[in-house]
Amino acid sequence: MKRLVHKDGFWAFLMLLPNVLGFLLFLLLPVLATFAISFSDWNLTDSFQWRGVDNYKELFEDKVFGQVFKNTFVFTLVSVPIGIALSLVLAVFLNQKLRFVRFYRAAFFIPVISSMVAVSVIWQWIYNPEYGLLNYALSWFGIDGPAWLTSPRWAMPAVIITSIWKSLGFNMLIFLAGLQSISDSYYEAADIDGAKWYSKFARITVPLLSPTTFFVTVMSFINSFQVFDTVYLMTQGGPARSTSVMVYYVFQNAFQYFRMGYASAMAYVLFFIVMIVTFIQFWRQKKWSVY
Repeated sequence: MKRLVHKDGFWAFLMLLPNVLGFLLFLLLPVLATFAISFSDWNLTDSFQWRGVDNYKELFEDKVFGQVFKNTFVFTLVSVPIGIALSLVLAVFLNQKLRFVRFYRAAFFIPVISSMVAVSVIWQWIYNPEYGLLNYALSWFGIDGPAWLTSPRWAMPAVIITSIWKSLGFNMLIFLAGLQSISDSYYEAADIDGAKWYSKFARITVPLLSPTTFFVTVMSFINSFQVFDTVYLMTQGGPARSTSVMVYYVFQNAFQYFRMGYASAMAYVLFFIVMIVTFIQFWRQKKWSVY
């Protein structure tokens, strides 16, 4: 025992043990249990009934699942590129030598650390068709604003705007860190050659920022496929399921309809979609990322 106490490996294992146990009990075991449940018809109360692959077959016949998959795809396709572009522009602007630049950086980062409940309440007030700030601003230009969160046409754009606003500061901070790692010597050499600002941005900033852009893109795609709290708090998937996304539909089947097996199958389909998209991004980044 004395020899064991004097070994570094013993203490390393002892220090890692709480984290390893937490990983096994709260991550790996639930993931494996969910995979087993996805082949069952368990509803939290009755006994475990085996269904085989019937849950997965039902997914491809479920029209609601098709709709929520489409909604998730639209949400990702719109929010990710716009969010990344806005974050990059904002980071470039806040990387300049401006007065009160630290205040501006903190102000744009505040939504990231704000509670989603508080953010949803504020944006629900902004979107209110009768006394909301957005429709009031549109009325200045003679535009009758829609009923944003109760309109099947405008509810999804409203959710996308809120999600972009909430995550803008985080992506901005990552881009800002990437920009500050680029040496000034590149820009000084470009100034000597008489390069314009847009040439420096396209030929220096964008290529050298590509590893950061890759990281932000991967994380944004993963987060957009897993969007839940914004939808749950602002629209509850409505109206007419126009904002219902995959994670929200998983939540409904698991904790409202008590179809744990079907919800687990859906969760694994979502997992494989995210995994495939992530693998494609890792494969493609070798062709455009500069290290």
